[in-house]
Amino acid sequence: MRKLKLIWDFYGPDGLKIAKHHEIHLKDYILLEKLDINITGSEALNNSHAIAFLVVDEAAMKPIRDALKPHRGQVYLL
Repeated sequence: MRKLKLIWDFYGPDGLKIAKHHEIHLKDYILLEKLDINITGSEALNNSHAIAFLVVDEAAMKPIRDALKPHRGQVYLL
């Protein structure tokens, strides 16, 4: 089954700090909804752009996307 990476973008000098905080909320959502998701993260793409993300099975993506409203998504490659 294909996996999708749902991504939230954060810009500015505090982008990475905000992305790390957003990842905490993603993990809280996973626990609250009892989802079988174990790939989340945050990373700086450059000095002014960072992301938070979670990886979901394509079949389970739509309700998660609708609830969490990611900015974008892409196919997750291992």
